[in-house]
Amino acid sequence: MTRRLVTLAIALALILVVVAPTLAQDDLSGQLEIFSWWAGDEGPALEALIAEYNTLHPNVEVNNATVTGGSGVNAKAVLKTRMLGGDAPDSFQVHAGQELIGTWVVADRMEDLTFLFEQEGWMDVFPQGLLDLISTDEGIWSVPVNIHRSNVMWYVPANLEQWGVEAPATWDDFLAICPTLQDQDITPLSVGENWTMIHLWESVAVSQLGTDGWNALWTGEKSWLDDDVVATWDLFGQILDCSNADEDAATLSWQQATDKVVNGEAAFNVMGDWAAGYMMTTLGLEPETGFGWVASPGTAGTFIMLSDSFGLPIGAPDRDNAIAWLQLLGSNEGQDIFNPLKGSIAARLDSDLSLYSVYSQSAAADWQADTIVGSLQHGAAANESFMGEFPTVMELFLGARNSQAAANASQVVCIQSRICEG
Repeated sequence: MTRRLVTLAIALALILVVVAPTLAQDDLSGQLEIFSWWAGDEGPALEALIAEYNTLHPNVEVNNATVTGGSGVNAKAVLKTRMLGGDAPDSFQVHAGQELIGTWVVADRMEDLTFLFEQEGWMDVFPQGLLDLISTDEGIWSVPVNIHRSNVMWYVPANLEQWGVEAPATWDDFLAICPTLQDQDITPLSVGENWTMIHLWESVAVSQLGTDGWNALWTGEKSWLDDDVVATWDLFGQILDCSNADEDAATLSWQQATDKVVNGEAAFNVMGDWAAGYMMTTLGLEPETGFGWVASPGTAGTFIMLSDSFGLPIGAPDRDNAIAWLQLLGSNEGQDIFNPLKGSIAARLDSDLSLYSVYSQSAAADWQADTIVGSLQHGAAANESFMGEFPTVMELFLGARNSQAAANASQVVCIQSRICEG
């Protein structure tokens, strides 16, 4: 073989190495079932991702299997039935952290995705703290598609000006302006169904316990019976007295609780920043004018995080198509398609922030600068066993408003879920 032919052969081989993955993707066909709780108002971001997947893989028919219900409260029950019944979807949404690891990874139902992270170069583009959250010593278990912030207080700037109040920096500030708002027949804080109460409680607890105290709850180093933990329930009760908790809260979705702020019935709502996606994408409001935001009272400098991710169940019926889905989720292109619509920020560190809203740019800056802690309600802090029982603790408190009883019940749940020692 002449030197020219050798050179040509090497060049051809290099071209095939580069092109081969694309050819393999184009060869995909058949079905892909994606299981999530992103329906209704949370659907457009997922639908945009599916549209991109259809462009990349036109011969794959995507089944968008969504189960409605904020925070996945209904979807998780359906998923559990399917997983235990041997009917796993090809890929499913799950909160990064203990929600997946403490449930389906320990049950040996998930594939290790370390190979995919190494193949796609993701070990260098996701924050190490996030990689730690989705990993065990045995592997990496899901692909994070976003970062959400839990501890955000939302309001309408023009309404606050009209009512003569400002967004509170602390819960004491909030309690101080509560009578001013109530005297004008304005609900100071809107809340919704049970899980939104837990969502609010975690922000209150972080504000009182600090990040060290909050983290210590999930390592078993801090007792739920400690005086400062009991005091969080006392404060939570005072806050609920300035809300619609005893009126229509139990019948309201998180969107309906947000609507109360937008419609001028309530002054504030504490919700994750998917509320920004809802207000921008669904309601057409502009950040800073149509809606404003601050860190929930007492949590400035702390970022309570959660991340939506997708995993690969062992025995996925359409494994190759599912891996192509995960490749899209973890790519820069996929994350920058999804997150500006969802109201979240990219989990990757190299996303194009010019594509994002003013709100998301501010969240991205806080993500880089703040102290990060995991969300309880959204699967980052506690295992599924604790999360499954804590709504009962919340119901106990909402019914009796007895802080010590709530603390006692929490300690029992902590022991039963093996976070605390008995």
